Amino acid sequence: MRKYSLLLLIANLILGLTALGQKSKKLYTFPIGAQAYTFRNSFPNGIVATLDTIKALGITELEGNVPKGMEATEYLKLLKERNIKVPSTGAGYEEIVANPMSVVENAKKLGAKFVMVAWIPHKDDFDIFEAQQAVEDFNQVGKILAENGITFCYHIHGYEFIPYQDGTLFDFIVRRTNPNYVSFELDMLWAFHGGANPEGLLDKYPTRFKMLHVKDLRKGVQGNHSGSTPVTNDVTLGTGQIDVAGIIRKAKKLGIKHYFIEDESPIQNIQVPQSIAYLKSLKE
Repeated sequence: MRKYSLLLLIANLILGLTALGQKSKKLYTFPIGAQAYTFRNSFPNGIVATLDTIKALGITELEGNVPKGMEATEYLKLLKERNIKVPSTGAGYEEIVANPMSVVENAKKLGAKFVMVAWIPHKDDFDIFEAQQAVEDFNQVGKILAENGITFCYHIHGYEFIPYQDGTLFDFIVRRTNPNYVSFELDMLWAFHGGANPEGLLDKYPTRFKMLHVKDLRKGVQGNHSGSTPVTNDVTLGTGQIDVAGIIRKAKKLGIKHYFIEDESPIQNIQVPQSIAYLKSLKE
C-alpha cells in the first residue's frame, strides 16, 4: 500500500512539475488589457452592453476615462461587477497643464495609478522648441501627479523620432525629463511607424517605460513622422510588420506589467478576439 502511495505521490509530483513547466512556457502572463478607444464606436450605443462584451472577451484591464453620459461612481460600480480595473486614464495636454489636480481627482475616482498624455500639440513637423516646452510642462505636471500618488506617462506617437543632434527629439525629451516625475508608454505601432525600433527603445531606456500599447501595422505600409496612418492599417496582432512577441518578451524582462490592446480599425470586433488569441498563444 505504501508502495502505491509513494508511486502516486511521485506521479502527482511529475504532473505538477510538468504543468508548472508548461505554464512557464507561456510568454504572455499578464491580465488582458485594452485601450477603451478600441470600443469608441460601441460605448455610445450602450455602455453596459459594451462592458459586457469587454468582459466576455476576457479583458480585465481598461485604459481610459468615464464614458460620456455617466457618472464616475456608476461606471466604477459597473466595472467592479465585471472584474474590470482601470490602471490608467488619459488626459489631453492642455487639460493636464491647465488643471493637473482635476486630472488627479478623475484618476483617483477610478482607482488609476497612471495618467497618460498621447499628443503634444505642434504645427507642421514637431520641432525642438515644442519639445523643450513639453519637457518643461511634463516635469511640472509629473511632479504634481507624483506628489499625489499618480505616475505621469507620455505616450509615444511617432513624430518624436525626427533626428536631432546625436539622436532624436524623443531622446531629447527623455534625457531632460526627471525620471522621478515623467515616465513613458510605448505604443509599438507608432514607435515603429516613426522609424524607431521598439525593442531598442526598451533596451536604451529600461526604467522609463511603464506601459505598452499592443498594436500591429499592416505589411507594406511605409512609416513617417506624421503620427498618423489610415485606421485600416491597424491589423490583428501577429499579422503585420511588428515583432509583437519580441517586444513583449523584452518588456516582460524589464518588469512592465500593463499591456493594452488598441485597435483603431473599423473591424475591431473581428480583430480584437483574434489578437487576444494570439497573445495567449505566445511562448517564451
